[in-house]
Amino acid sequence: MSEPTGRALGDFLRSRRERLTPEAVGLPPRPRRRAPGLRREEVAELAGIGIDWYVRLEQGRAVTPSATTIDALAGALRLDETEHAHLRTLARRPALPAFTRERAPDGAARLVHSLDRPAYLIGRRWDVLTANTAAAELFTGLDRLPPGDRNVLVYLLLTPEARAVFGDGWAEQARHVTAQFRAAYDVWAPDAAFTGLAARLRRGCPEFGRWWARHDIGQGGAGGKVLRGRCFDYATFQANEDPGLRLTVYTPR
Repeated sequence: MSEPTGRALGDFLRSRRERLTPEAVGLPPRPRRRAPGLRREEVAELAGIGIDWYVRLEQGRAVTPSATTIDALAGALRLDETEHAHLRTLARRPALPAFTRERAPDGAARLVHSLDRPAYLIGRRWDVLTANTAAAELFTGLDRLPPGDRNVLVYLLLTPEARAVFGDGWAEQARHVTAQFRAAYDVWAPDAAFTGLAARLRRGCPEFGRWWARHDIGQGGAGGKVLRGRCFDYATFQANEDPGLRLTVYTPR
């Protein structure tokens, strides 16, 4: 396991340990706790692993846990399916090359611009690689951002136009996107493209800092949103040319 990925794994384990109480996992309450959550030895006991081994994992040392250990930790920490999958990814992810902003494949770009409903293609860092006219009309101000700033998080968290588009649902949507970005961030950090974006969001959006500290992990897919007072269904698809690219299409109800 690479050192950066090990740190991400350790941070994630610690964040989940600190959320739990002994009562939540069936342990008797213990007095005089100086820190929130379970103790490291309690997690190790619940997972059936040695305390020294668990401490090494949480400290981000270069150790490689087995699939059985990861599954045991997921059970001990009461992880949901998305968190469990994220833990597996962090335990197995090799070191990655420096991030470079992707380009929209020609076929995918033609598809986006052929649609009569809002659609856009994003990359691993949530950069908007291409968006059609209907999307620009729905998400006011997105196409006015400088090309290097056309990013879902920059638009959603740092522009007043986005708050107007999402209205009362802005906070819920922004928190959800933050959790999805956190999943990618944990894999790519300390790449400057990701750490720099997170730092910029913390400076520009007070809510982001609070959500980021929770270390929530989100997953995309399909669902519904209220935009400009209208209900839309949306669906997300992976691009065949590069599974890291995602096409999102909105359909008004």
